[in-house]
Amino acid sequence: LSQATTAPPKKKPDPVTSETVVIWGLRLWQVIGIFAIFVLAVIITLCCIFKCRIPRTRKEIEARYAQRQAAKTYADKLDTVPPLNELTEIPG
Repeated sequence: LSQATTAPPKKKPDPVTSETVVIWGLRLWQVIGIFAIFVLAVIITLCCIFKCRIPRTRKEIEARYAQRQAAKTYADKLDTVPPLNELTEIPG
């Protein structure tokens, strides 16, 4: 059978709040803020490196499509042009 003890009951851990010290003496809200700033900086950096703007209007989408088609047509025509040394005669 179990024996009765006179030891005091175990203390419950303190609830986690925004003022709880988490790591290196920083409070929880400070750690979350630093993490959020880091994530935001990474996102902004990636958006600056890569052109990732989403077109907002149908007109912009259609204009971008027309621009791609024109560039493709131009590239196809450029492939049919003979090299420069075939077009010009070298004297002598």
